[in-house]
Amino acid sequence: MFGKIIFISESVAHIENTLKNNETMDLMNIHVIFEAPNQRILGEISEINPEVIKIRFLGEYINGKYVNGVIRKPLLSSKIRIINEPELKELIGSKSQKSFELGHSAIYKNYTVYPQINSFFSNHFFICGNSGAGKTHGISRIIQNVFSDPTISNENANLFLFDAYGEYKNALKGISTYNPNYQYKFITSNIQDADDVPLEIPVSLLKLDDMALLLQASSHSQLPIIERTIRLAKIFSQNSEESERYKNHLIAKALLAILFSNQTTAHKKNEIFTIIEVCHTEDFNFDSRIAGLGYSRSFSECFEIDSNGNFGESVLITDYILKHVDDELEETKEPTIYSYSMLDFSKALEFTLISEGFQNNSKVYDDAIMIKVRLASILNTKVGTYFVNKGYVTPEDFVKNLIMKNGKKAQIININLEDVDDVYAKVIVKIICRLLFEYTKSLKNRASMPIHMILEEAHRYIQKDNDTFLLGYNIFDRIAKEGRKYGAILGIISQRPVEISDTVIAQVSNFLIFKMTHPKDLKYIEEMLPNISSDVIEKQKTLQPGNCVAFGGAFKIPMIVHMDMPDPPPYSSNCDVSSCWTNPINPSAGTQNPVQEPNIPPANAAPPQTSLN
Repeated sequence: MFGKIIFISESVAHIENTLKNNETMDLMNIHVIFEAPNQRILGEISEINPEVIKIRFLGEYINGKYVNGVIRKPLLSSKIRIINEPELKELIGSKSQKSFELGHSAIYKNYTVYPQINSFFSNHFFICGNSGAGKTHGISRIIQNVFSDPTISNENANLFLFDAYGEYKNALKGISTYNPNYQYKFITSNIQDADDVPLEIPVSLLKLDDMALLLQASSHSQLPIIERTIRLAKIFSQNSEESERYKNHLIAKALLAILFSNQTTAHKKNEIFTIIEVCHTEDFNFDSRIAGLGYSRSFSECFEIDSNGNFGESVLITDYILKHVDDELEETKEPTIYSYSMLDFSKALEFTLISEGFQNNSKVYDDAIMIKVRLASILNTKVGTYFVNKGYVTPEDFVKNLIMKNGKKAQIININLEDVDDVYAKVIVKIICRLLFEYTKSLKNRASMPIHMILEEAHRYIQKDNDTFLLGYNIFDRIAKEGRKYGAILGIISQRPVEISDTVIAQVSNFLIFKMTHPKDLKYIEEMLPNISSDVIEKQKTLQPGNCVAFGGAFKIPMIVHMDMPDPPPYSSNCDVSSCWTNPINPSAGTQNPVQEPNIPPANAAPPQTSLN
């Protein structure tokens, strides 16, 4: 089979092919050993022709352990043989309490690939491939394998699966059958079943950066508006005498600015009434009674214009307004315990826009109009229902509540975003991931509670957007760079790696690449990953559905892995058009069956399934 070594180039050995013409053997991609005294070098057969077999060097076995890379080339006198079972198991791993089943070797039949749990799950991982190549089935199978192993109890796992299309529920909802202590929690924007949990995020947990993203801020000048609005919303949430006096102070300052301006009386009246219409209190509203000497007037009556073109009660109303000015209130501290709704935030925004420095500023006005329009859109659509006010909640309380279900800890938290528009879905995912990341950073014992954030259709969220320009950072870039040491791990699943942030891809350690054919994606992966060989790129082009090229820190060498079908499968298969279209023929009548009412499935029915995705 293997004759003598003809010559050795930089990374390939050219071996004499001693197979006879009538002998057949499938040797492509088989691994061989170049054996000499104190040397065992691993190679992979990359090309076979009638005279020469080309073998590419991969690494070396040292004291029984495989080490990537070759420093010394094999001797010309080396004995060449096919890899034996112990050497193969060193590459593909073996079953233990610290490993999990990934799939089966596509090259070596009846051998299973067992990566170490720590090597795979303690680092960011990336799963990519064409639509229909097997990504969704692949991650479903991985999770099923991890939790179905009866020899291991993974009760402390925290897998947050951001589900773009509600595909994973069918595959993962039954994990309690593996272990009664396992719980699956389905958080969704579209409640269908009794144990579904509504998607809800407390508004008071949103920081300046979150609000800026939610309101689609596009310039730095909008940030002070949002920042002051958050401050006022916190103060006003107290419903205290001090917060009421602060509101009166803000209104009074705005009214005085108008009264002492050089505008016409009629214009002043219009502006004052516009303010009172959106910012009012018990002391400042159209019906507030203002007492004079022996008489009183309503607030609106004080602004009636007399025959001289002035306000008839200008002295009375000016004195009344001045009584409510208290500049010391500007030093009011934000409360430490607070909660408010999105509507409360909207009201606070109105007070921000009448505040000193913001009022009558044309640039601020233009910026504020965009914020107000987007805020109104949120309040008047279903998006507003995802942001709630249910009392004071700390970030720690929010995260702990996410992982609890009926008093028990959930290991898989499936967050379904299929009904959320991409613009808002991206923001919601960023907010939740920020809260999870900051929670892991706050733990006294670093990395004591690993949290995995698995993002299906990640190109919807981890984009090359303008977050860094606007806020100075992108949360996914930050998690990718810092999360690993705190136990905040990203799992990225996408069919368009070219659209994913370069910074995130650069921090990924493990890859499962299903079939991809788009030239831009192939070129991007090859350029972004300096350790990937052209051989890996070529291998994945011809993969069958359900097969992937696995490489990275969890794998001794790049290998083709065949993954079993998940049982049960996710809802990710193609529509069975043929079954949906077909109206069977009645053989006895020789004609089609009589026309019947169409069989319309209910909205939450599972679609017919045909192939992998």
